[in-house]
Amino acid sequence: TAGDEVVGVAFQSPATFPVTLTPLPRDAVEAVASAIADDLAEAGVVLPGVSGDAATAAAFAGAWTEIHGAAAEPVEGQRIYEVDHVVALAGVAGRFRRAAPSDRPLLVDCMRRFYEDVGGIGPSPSDPAVIVDRHLSAGRFFIWDDDRGDPVSVAGHSEPVAGVSRIQGVYTPAEQRGHGYASACVAELSNRVLAAGHRCILYTQLANPTSNRIYRQIGYRAAAECLRYEFR
Repeated sequence: TAGDEVVGVAFQSPATFPVTLTPLPRDAVEAVASAIADDLAEAGVVLPGVSGDAATAAAFAGAWTEIHGAAAEPVEGQRIYEVDHVVALAGVAGRFRRAAPSDRPLLVDCMRRFYEDVGGIGPSPSDPAVIVDRHLSAGRFFIWDDDRGDPVSVAGHSEPVAGVSRIQGVYTPAEQRGHGYASACVAELSNRVLAAGHRCILYTQLANPTSNRIYRQIGYRAAAECLRYEFR
C-alpha cells in the first residue's frame, strides 16, 4: 500500500505454485520481495518462482536473486487474451453441450493429458480428478461432440471473480485435431460467459503458435504478456 491506496497484490495458492503478482510500480517491487521473503521464511514455505506481467515479474526475479543469492530462470511466456464479440464459425461438424456426470472418465483423461502436454503456471496437479470434480459439479465443463455424437474436444471456465471468467482446460485429443473442434467449443463457451454478463479471458503459451492463432480467429485480442520465472 501507499498511504490508503492499494498499489499491488501478491498471492500464492497452493504453496507449491509460484507467487503471482499484479502489476507493481518498479520502486515497490523490492519492498514486496523483501516482505514476501520474511513472511515465507516464517511460514517455512519455499518460493518456487514468480509469475506476473513481464516487467513486474522480471523486476521481482531480479530482487529475489539479490535477497537470496539464488538464480532465476525464465521458463514460460504467456499472453492474456480477452474477447468482447465472438466471431461465428462455419463448417465445423457437431454440437456443443454441457458435460454430464457420465463424462467424468473422459474429462479426467483429457485433463491428465492436457497437463502432460502443456502444463500450467506451476506444477501440474497430482490428481486431475480433483479439478474435474470441482468444475463438473458446478457445471463449468463443456464438450464438443462430432456429427456422430462422439466427444472430440473439451473446455471449461473458472468461477467468475470480480466479473471475470477464464476459459481453461481446452483439450482435443491428438487424433481429433485439425477439424476446428477446439475453436468451435471455445467460441460457444465464450459466448455463454459473455451472455452471463462476465468478461471472458484466457491464457496462451507464447511458444504455441496454434493456440494463439485460433483464438485470434474467433475474436480474442491480446491484453497483456506474462512471464514465469523459476528460482533455483
